[in-house]
Amino acid sequence: MEITPSILTADFTRLGETLEEAVAAGIDWIHMDVMDGNWVVNRTVTFGPALIRSVRDRLGPEVTIDCHLMTTNAEETWDQYVDAGVDIVIAHTEAVDDFPALIDDLHDSGVQAGCVLNPSTPAEDVLPLLPNLDLVLVMSVIPGKGGQSFMPEVEGKVRAFRDAIDEQKSNGGRAVKLMIDGGIKDHNAAMVAEWGIDIAVVGSGLINDRGTIAENLAAINAALG
Repeated sequence: MEITPSILTADFTRLGETLEEAVAAGIDWIHMDVMDGNWVVNRTVTFGPALIRSVRDRLGPEVTIDCHLMTTNAEETWDQYVDAGVDIVIAHTEAVDDFPALIDDLHDSGVQAGCVLNPSTPAEDVLPLLPNLDLVLVMSVIPGKGGQSFMPEVEGKVRAFRDAIDEQKSNGGRAVKLMIDGGIKDHNAAMVAEWGIDIAVVGSGLINDRGTIAENLAAINAALG
């Protein structure tokens, strides 16, 4: 299972150095959480395309960058993030009116398309999109609400996606990546890997003041075996 850091727990005054530290530790995928102050429950604003462009310029083309759009208008603003240099745009099924059209727009622009769903949203809302998606992100916390613990009840949803993705791939279809985000740390990383997760987003479990990114990543990898 691959680990990608969420940068929200980083000190933004030294974000460049933190990201370079992550890459030096072996990270080659960066997860960028974009909140518009409107869609998420706590009305938080994080950052936009300008910061993402700075990250892309600093890290170069070798590192994969996704943007998780927790916004009300992904259908109208996705192109700003493509122009900023992201490789994958991940939008919420709950916030997009015509997801197939958004997928087509993203692919036509040369980037990958991801769909994310909240803990309460059933897998059935996204499963019909699998033939054209590149990534599915299952949230294991409520987006934008701080101080939450990992929600183990998403296991059934994760396993449903794993089975559907594997069946699609065995029939010659698209190999969709399965990602999880929310409360992932060294104590539960092995569990979600067993569920079938390909990529885990890790925030405070990776970027914190208790250890270096390399030390924290080593602890997670050790837990994974």
